[in-house]
Amino acid sequence: MPHPRQFATITLAETPTVPDGLTATVPRQLVHRASVAETFLTGATRTDTDQFTVFAQWPRAHQLHVSPDRSSYEPLLVAETVRQAGALLAHTAYDVPLGHQFVLRELRLTTRPEHLAVGVAPAEPVLHITVSDVDHRGGRPAGFSYDADIRLGGERVATGHIAVTWTNEAVYRRLRGGRTATTVSALPLPPGLPPAEVDRALPADVVLAPADHPGRWRLRVDTAHAVFFDHPLDHVPGMLLLEAARQAARTHTRNGRRRPVSFHAVFHQYAELDQPTWIEAVDGEGANGFGVQVLGRQGESKVFECEVGTEER
Repeated sequence: MPHPRQFATITLAETPTVPDGLTATVPRQLVHRASVAETFLTGATRTDTDQFTVFAQWPRAHQLHVSPDRSSYEPLLVAETVRQAGALLAHTAYDVPLGHQFVLRELRLTTRPEHLAVGVAPAEPVLHITVSDVDHRGGRPAGFSYDADIRLGGERVATGHIAVTWTNEAVYRRLRGGRTATTVSALPLPPGLPPAEVDRALPADVVLAPADHPGRWRLRVDTAHAVFFDHPLDHVPGMLLLEAARQAARTHTRNGRRRPVSFHAVFHQYAELDQPTWIEAVDGEGANGFGVQVLGRQGESKVFECEVGTEER
């Protein structure tokens, strides 16, 4: 009878010594990801009361978060990194149990694209985080806001602000009225816009479908998409709505010479998988004087709104 194969235990003391030390991503569960490849944080330290330094690494190639020509990092990679930082700190510094459900309320992000070029090695941004407005319920934190200063090689490449709340699984299920990832299915996918029109390389990454008049689109919700739906969800994720705002801004400007560089999004309610979501865009005011105001609706309800600032390429 064959014996079970024995594996030797390797401790860190036995690993090779390298000049810059050894780096790994944080546990994926702490940033609410199922895939290690979609986990961008590598560590964090507390620097003062409610102040932290968070470390990350960005890949040189990515289906969504690197430009199609692989020359630059996308603003929404910065947004996802800032989002992950909040989840990490909530669990590790504010004792929020794993399994709690997080709700993104507001996101503000301003990037400096000239400093987001992809280099010869994966970028290693450093996020300086200040937490504020910690909301306590029943003696425990139930939400907070935080500001992020994102730097590469000491150069500021972006600033961000997020407001988020959370609740335990039982309360969340009551709020959702029994809607779960297994009981709710997304609507069939309509044909999308041409990928080039929204600055995407692959048809699968197009999240907008033509609608009945200019400046309006149907949201394409593909629950098989490995980035937006890294794990099963019972609602449309906030990052998919942000990508819809990005693509709406890209196609609304039409000439292709303007690129999204900033986002100010407010999320009003859950976007349900089994209801059509309509995305609308009109001219707005960006941080540099030109922007696109994007609105998401389901029926008569406003799901989210986002001011997208753009600049000349």
